Amino acid sequence: MKSNTSIFCGKEGSYPQSKIGYYAMNTLYYGDNLDVLRRYIRDETIDLIYLDPPFNSNATYNVLFAEQDGTRAAAQIKAFEDTWRWDQEAARSWEETVDQGGKVADALVAFRTLLGESNMLAYLSMMAPRLVELRRVLKPAGSIYLHCDPTASHYLKLLMDAVFGVRNYRNEISWKRTNAHNDPKRFGRIHDVLLFYSKDAQQVKFNPVYLPYSRSYLSAEFRQDENGRWYKCEDLTAPWHGGEGGRFQFHGRRPGANRMWRLSKEAMESLWQQGRIKCGDDGKPLLRGHIVYLDEKRGMPAQDWWDDLLRVGNTSSERLGYPTQKPEALLERIIRASSNEGDIVLDPFCGCGTAIAAAQKLRRQWIGIDITHLAINLIKHRLLHAHGLEAGKDYQVIGEPVDVSAARQLAQEDPFQFQSWALGLVGARVTEQKKGSDKGIDGRLYFHDEPKGKTKQIIFSVKAGQNISVAHVRDLRGVIEREKAEIGVLITMEEPTQPMKSEAAAGGFYTAPFTQSKHPRIQLRTIRELLDGKGVDYPARAGANVTYKKAPRHEREQGVQQQLPVTYEDEE
Repeated sequence: MKSNTSIFCGKEGSYPQSKIGYYAMNTLYYGDNLDVLRRYIRDETIDLIYLDPPFNSNATYNVLFAEQDGTRAAAQIKAFEDTWRWDQEAARSWEETVDQGGKVADALVAFRTLLGESNMLAYLSMMAPRLVELRRVLKPAGSIYLHCDPTASHYLKLLMDAVFGVRNYRNEISWKRTNAHNDPKRFGRIHDVLLFYSKDAQQVKFNPVYLPYSRSYLSAEFRQDENGRWYKCEDLTAPWHGGEGGRFQFHGRRPGANRMWRLSKEAMESLWQQGRIKCGDDGKPLLRGHIVYLDEKRGMPAQDWWDDLLRVGNTSSERLGYPTQKPEALLERIIRASSNEGDIVLDPFCGCGTAIAAAQKLRRQWIGIDITHLAINLIKHRLLHAHGLEAGKDYQVIGEPVDVSAARQLAQEDPFQFQSWALGLVGARVTEQKKGSDKGIDGRLYFHDEPKGKTKQIIFSVKAGQNISVAHVRDLRGVIEREKAEIGVLITMEEPTQPMKSEAAAGGFYTAPFTQSKHPRIQLRTIRELLDGKGVDYPARAGANVTYKKAPRHEREQGVQQQLPVTYEDEE
């Protein structure tokens, strides 16, 4: 796949160049997508946009994990359970968009009149400028799919009308995400909404998607001929639209009143010579006599109700533990329909990277943007496990600290994001923080070091400040004993003191039962050491780290797109 650097603006103040060189496709950005879009993505360079923006999130946008009292949320990765609040940040976003005038400003003014200074208004005020930027970067033939639930879909549809224009509305697609839902005093809510818009309705790129026929349809419509081939007879006529075209006589038969032949005389004569038109007892063609064979049909064209793509369930092999993860089949359908091989797919709220993974599988180029290091780390592991792609080699990750100075700045601006980034350097994952539990644990790494043995763990404590002491090592030692962990690691910004090193050395060693290799039970690592490639000392073997659930391995599809096969099985 060829790289494409033309999408990047290269303006003064752009992200610093890496050791590998200028950034090409494919690229992950860590940061606020509004900033990334405005500063680094050129006009009309993206073929397809998919976004599943957080509906419930924090109004400041840069602090996704803070509860109302300032403490960490009950579950770190559930970034969408906090609620947008109408505050000074939301009001500023609303005013900046309204000051620019136009239909988008009119929409926001109307929303404020209708909704007041509410959380929903805060959410719409955040979405408006981002949708404006997404329209700017979309090619004239490009499309955008906005994924939302019915709670906000009607407001977002009005906002999309204002941004993209009502003429560019294509579909409101309903995706049946579950089979049943018990909702008190109302009908079960089992679908999400996909708002499908084009940049230019006259130029929009669209590839029809075909689905398998159901058994009931096949049994009702098709039968076997003397050779065992399944066929059906379709109408040769269509409603008459005036004029004499299509009203000709064909082998002694004319179309009925207010009807016309669907095909030209030449095309019908060709079918007649091939024996593809059935005749009546009088030898004349039957009006419903066009013989069509099942093995020549591509399937049923997909409609705007998608009930064949189920959510990622608890037992799904795709499941990565991300709360809003969508099935790859959903994204594959969107990508097949609205892009071709080599096109550029953008997901500005990429989460665990389902759109990125599907684009990679279908030989598209991609850009993903997310404001949490947790999401970026998940995507890195997903691309490695599913596609064998390595960050820095097969794609770029922009916006992460590349030196101690940048790491220190991140620690000052957002301690939790610093913590998540630092843990990602060693393959660990942020611990869900719950009141009264997991005290003193910032992250965990799970590993296997013996055949069919139990899963073992490494406990992490991350300290970004300068006031580190031997007390932190003692605290970690106590946590290791409490949790019955095999190893504990203290990650610090500053160099550990000699008393800290002595206390760590006194912790002894963990001995791997299968190889008898020894590993310090308490290990000290600085950010500089991690950036230089020094990892955690624990039993090393292929597949030892089982912290992140591995995504199923995908082989890249070769050649042209393949349509879904016709099947005789019932639809679920």
